[in-house]
Amino acid sequence: MTFRVGLLGHGTVGAAFHELLESRAGTIEAELGIRPELSGVLTRSAGDFEEILERSDLVAELMGGTEPARDYVLRAMAAGKHVVTANKQLLSQHGEELFEAAREHRVQLRFEAAVAGVVPAIRVMGETLAAAHVERVHGIVNGTTNFILTQMTRTGATYQEALGEAQALGYAEADPTEDVTGKDAAAKMAILARLAFNAPVHLDQVRYEGIERVTPHDIAYAKDLGLSLKLVGTAERIDGGIAVHVHPVFLYAGHPLATVDGAFNAVTIESPAITEITLSGPGAGGPQTASAVLGDVISAMIPPPSVPPPAVEQPIVTDVEFSFYVHLEVADRPGVLAQVAEILGLQGVSIRSVVQQGLGDEARLVMVMHPVLESKFRAAVDMIAGLDFVRSTPRVIRVLEEVFE
Repeated sequence: MTFRVGLLGHGTVGAAFHELLESRAGTIEAELGIRPELSGVLTRSAGDFEEILERSDLVAELMGGTEPARDYVLRAMAAGKHVVTANKQLLSQHGEELFEAAREHRVQLRFEAAVAGVVPAIRVMGETLAAAHVERVHGIVNGTTNFILTQMTRTGATYQEALGEAQALGYAEADPTEDVTGKDAAAKMAILARLAFNAPVHLDQVRYEGIERVTPHDIAYAKDLGLSLKLVGTAERIDGGIAVHVHPVFLYAGHPLATVDGAFNAVTIESPAITEITLSGPGAGGPQTASAVLGDVISAMIPPPSVPPPAVEQPIVTDVEFSFYVHLEVADRPGVLAQVAEILGLQGVSIRSVVQQGLGDEARLVMVMHPVLESKFRAAVDMIAGLDFVRSTPRVIRVLEEVFE
């Protein structure tokens, strides 16, 4: 008995999946009694979608982008075909439409490879923890930025130098914009939030910023304060609503994500029922993503279907409480720290720790704050930026306070 797989896209991931499917088909047949076989491949220059669809039991969409991927996926499900996709932009922008189509046509829509490579975050949240009341999810879900920040920490390299190394090693694309701006991670966190909270989270509702402005000075001072720097996505319940955001953040050594280095990804899930679990592993690369795609294909070969339940609208919270790190370039005059502290105090912002170095016009003031609403902190920073002794725009990075024993 055969299970026919139509492949849409034959780039890095598609080619790796093609090779992996052929090499593992015999083993899968020995285990399941069903042999997966490729029924056709669609590329930009070859193949016909309708012919591939007719010959397939499942369509693996590895094209990327939202169109024509969305059209192909919807047409495949309407024809009664299961779908496996690694397309986080498609799911984060059109997920509800796709989930509804899967329910309507009683087919499976699986997407483990869309988030964190081989880290089984989708399967664990959608199946293993389906009955748990998840309160918060933290994720290092972009291997490119994690590699860059790791190299900056280990070697003292600048952002541009570390990015160049990532590109040379194949961890970063020639145009790394989607990764380094945080957009890639934001799309993945929208998907995780959908599973964690059963809420329709669209990419446009995720606040994100990237790592382009991080400097070796930030990382050096972080070491003085016992912190490490990561690009972390967070999805959490707050006051009856949910907040989803991606930012560079400092982590204390006890946080489970603090030691996740290089191109590895990790997801931490918090729930009263389980306290906390962390899943980690390689998050980038053709073979790793192809392995997750093949795992989804095998799951789709075995019923019953798995599709998230219909979403329930929930309010999106944008003003979130954080601790903050702020780096100020200042002239070294009497009363500088006192004036800064006064402004912070007027906005209800409390200083946790201070490091001051340098003399004259080259002085630097680095502080970490106790948790405070972002709106209050930003108001204080805007006022501080206008002081005559502040020589450049203040640099701000969030700090995660949680430590799990």
